[in-house]
Amino acid sequence: MSYLDYDRLAQIDGEQFRNTRPYPWLNPAGALTDDGFSELVEHLPDVSQCKPVFGRSRKHGQQSHDRFALEWQDDLDVHSSWKAFVDELRGPRYNEFLTRMIGHDNYSLKFHFHYTPNGCSVSPHCDAVWKLGSHIFYLNTEQDWKPEWGGETQVLNDNGRFSSKSAPAFEDFDEALSSESLGNRSLLFVRSGNSWHGVKPINCPEGQLRKVFIVVINQDTPWYRLRSKLKI
Repeated sequence: MSYLDYDRLAQIDGEQFRNTRPYPWLNPAGALTDDGFSELVEHLPDVSQCKPVFGRSRKHGQQSHDRFALEWQDDLDVHSSWKAFVDELRGPRYNEFLTRMIGHDNYSLKFHFHYTPNGCSVSPHCDAVWKLGSHIFYLNTEQDWKPEWGGETQVLNDNGRFSSKSAPAFEDFDEALSSESLGNRSLLFVRSGNSWHGVKPINCPEGQLRKVFIVVINQDTPWYRLRSKLKI
């Protein structure tokens, strides 16, 4: 089975993506095949495998990003479909797509799951300097999620007004562009200047979770690798 829909990815224009404002971002439908999406959703890891990450202080006075997190390791006890999907993400065809979008191949990839419960949010922030971007695969369906519960990533435009070392609220931004997150949707964005983004507080019934799998695209130079390791 192919999990990524390479025909769909081939239709996306890299130059147009890089010229998107306020920074390069794209929220395509169908980056995964229909069968691939269904297979991955059916075999998601259980929340019991995740690490609770709540109340962790952040730099610059920003609110904590509360969620359950599961960092990818190759020996992770997950269904074979997820291991096959990660193999595709590491493969040449997906990396050709990323290279075309970013404009170069000087990057490395990491992966993790985030499950977010009721009341939690991702406060507006700019990613660390060693992060080049992210490709977020949304994994909720109409069977387990309602649009009014939230979960959309907000692409935020400050028109250059805020320092990345600050803590503005959602309402402080000049513009908020909302991704679509239900069904076979994903969000690719690349850091460019102040690439502010966040997720407003989830308003779902207890026991429901916003589920995403994130491809983290890191800068891949010795200097950035060192900064990433030291988290400075």
